[in-house]
Amino acid sequence: METKKTTRPSLHIISIFASLVIITAGVMYAQSFVNSMLLAIFLSIVCAQPIIWMQKRKVPSGIAILIVLLGIVAIFIGFADIIGNSVSSFSKDAQIYEQRLEQIWVGVMQFFNERGIDISTDRLTEIIAPGKVMGYTAGALGQLGGIMSNLFTIFFLMLFLLMELDSFSIKTRAIAANSNVSINYLNSIGKSIRHYLSIKTVTSFLTGLVIWIGLLIIGVDYAIIWALIAFLLNFIPNIGSIMAAVPAVLFALIQLGAGGAFWTIIIFVSVNMIVGNLVEPKIMGKGLGLSTFIVFVALIFWGFVLGTVGMFLSVPLTMAIKIMLEQKPSTKWLAVFLGTDEDAKLMLKGPQEAS
Repeated sequence: METKKTTRPSLHIISIFASLVIITAGVMYAQSFVNSMLLAIFLSIVCAQPIIWMQKRKVPSGIAILIVLLGIVAIFIGFADIIGNSVSSFSKDAQIYEQRLEQIWVGVMQFFNERGIDISTDRLTEIIAPGKVMGYTAGALGQLGGIMSNLFTIFFLMLFLLMELDSFSIKTRAIAANSNVSINYLNSIGKSIRHYLSIKTVTSFLTGLVIWIGLLIIGVDYAIIWALIAFLLNFIPNIGSIMAAVPAVLFALIQLGAGGAFWTIIIFVSVNMIVGNLVEPKIMGKGLGLSTFIVFVALIFWGFVLGTVGMFLSVPLTMAIKIMLEQKPSTKWLAVFLGTDEDAKLMLKGPQEAS
């Protein structure tokens, strides 16, 4: 009997782990469809807010959905035009910029070698290869164009989800009324994701706008590309702002020299410090409810499973999982592990207050 008692928990853990591995493999296999569906769901959650706001002001549901969708189409067309024109022009000259950057890199290595600092230029260039950053930038922008090509599918998925908005609300109320299962956490998930993505969109737009203006002032070419990259990568936590700054700084170094690169660094650092450390926390309120370590681990995991889309959605996906784990006593400890110190302190206070 003791053997059975000790083996059952371990078998249960093994079965859960095996299930997670199988589910992860299935999601990776269907990555293209899953990414389109996730983007449609999260965009629908964000777009539901203005639709509900207009419905409360007696605007018919169909007209409210049409207004929001027309606004989204206008934004997508604007993005497509900016990306198409800028990327085609940048891609033509990418090899020239890469060659110039490699020349600058070799010059820096020779500078150190002449002063007795022995650095193998060929070996270090193979390891770091700074010139390839421009090629990676052009490739990343090309991949962005590939994501834009799926917008047709995402748009229609989002359209049907928004049309089912009222129906979904009725269905959830019916399920709650005829079962013992509480589904209030679904509203909590939607509210948390909508709050995070809405605020993140505003702060990312502000980041891109200020960077665009700053780069125009100092005379960096393709400022709109670097601002667009800063806007998009700002959705990626922790490392997004760094990733956005690297190609812009290197391009400024090629075009304007060390002075231009210095001022570009100042612009990126200043904007990200002000927006990321002052504006965003003040607007965001109590925060994400996730520890910094978990945010970084989630970035790596979802990026591995879903690629670029997973990196963009790593925080809202992890927030949704944390809220679902909070619903059962058997999994609440996992939610506490994913959360912040405040969550753990509240859990410790619970038994004390109860006593």
